[in-house]
Amino acid sequence: MNDSPALEPGYFLDRLQSTDPEVHAALADELRRQQEGIELIASENLVSRASLDALASVIVNKTVEGRPGARYYGGAAHADRIEALAIERARRLFGCAFANVQPHSGSQANQAVFLALLEPGDTVLGMALDAGGHLSHGAAVNLTGKWFDPVRYGTDAAGLIDLGEVERLAHEHRPRLIICGGSAYPRAIDFAGFRRIADAVGAMLLADMAHFAGLVAGGAHPSPLPHAHVTTATTYKNLRGARGGIILTDDADLARRLDSAVFPGVQGSVILNAVAAKAVCLGEALKPAFRAYAAQVLANARCVADTLMARGIAIVAGGTDTPLLVADLRPLGLTGAAASDGLEAAGLTCNKNAVPGDTQPPRVTSGLRFGAAAGTTRGFREAEFRQIGDWIADLLHAMADAGGARDKAEEQAVRTEVRALCRAFPIYPGLGT
Repeated sequence: MNDSPALEPGYFLDRLQSTDPEVHAALADELRRQQEGIELIASENLVSRASLDALASVIVNKTVEGRPGARYYGGAAHADRIEALAIERARRLFGCAFANVQPHSGSQANQAVFLALLEPGDTVLGMALDAGGHLSHGAAVNLTGKWFDPVRYGTDAAGLIDLGEVERLAHEHRPRLIICGGSAYPRAIDFAGFRRIADAVGAMLLADMAHFAGLVAGGAHPSPLPHAHVTTATTYKNLRGARGGIILTDDADLARRLDSAVFPGVQGSVILNAVAAKAVCLGEALKPAFRAYAAQVLANARCVADTLMARGIAIVAGGTDTPLLVADLRPLGLTGAAASDGLEAAGLTCNKNAVPGDTQPPRVTSGLRFGAAAGTTRGFREAEFRQIGDWIADLLHAMADAGGARDKAEEQAVRTEVRALCRAFPIYPGLGT
């Protein structure tokens, strides 16, 4: 019997606050930021306490590769149970036959689709970045734009997808893959029209529903799954879960190719605590209350759009059918970078974003993107989002009146009101204490 002391006596007992006060302090400050500010970034949300429990669970210690029941490592029985639950819940939630829940992100989910369906140099038709597309849809700076031949469609003068242009480009370039969906396109997409075009040119259709998957799950937005060969999504944003991606399809052969493309194609071992948290959020989305949440997200996003337009702020595409909206700041003479900094100082966090025809560089932009998902999770309804819209308009008009200079007094006044609203809708009570 070995009576010698353990090499690190406190390893399994000591908490973060005592072992690493610097990291603990940064996390405490982040909790305070979230509690005292309003999150309007469309790609963010607030996970449930149950999801936090899953993320901090001991499954983080386990390493597995492969699919449930066919792992390359032993000791995987409980990991298999967790991943199988996530798969089954994803299939039920979106009404599909096959799901892969392993992708670490939506971008990796899209990379796996590219690997499964394409050869390097193949042509891909996707939405341009300034029209609302995503980097992983063939942007020149992304792997998908460097290894493949991207062709981009945009939007018309009203900010809407022109299916006639999509059809013309498809017949001209004969892509192997057509992508619909994006990261800053606010309107509903004609998935059936995209499928008709894809079939006409012998292309596969990928629907990326990362920014409206929660609304699809909650019945507040049309589903692309009956039309797309393969659909990708993220489990955060308006699904309200841990960061990660999922891939969905009804095609058994395609499902096998996609599974191999995820592992060993674009990633290795599974991040099991994230998969556990995915299972939690997918289970939450199957509950009746989630349908009410999805409907409220859409109502709140439209409320912000309507409020801003009534205050003279230009909104791309004239409104939204999704959890996000994009403001065009060019009529105000403002940049997205300066405006987002001013709003953040007032406790309203959003992101700068390109708008159709934008001539500003990506680190500057001419627009702002807003999302309603996180605020809705917090409990905000139309009355609160109408007030948020007015605060945004007040700050933007104050900047415009000052020739682009930030109004520090106005920022501080709004910051005080934001904190008061947040105190009325607390999040994570007791966490960190």
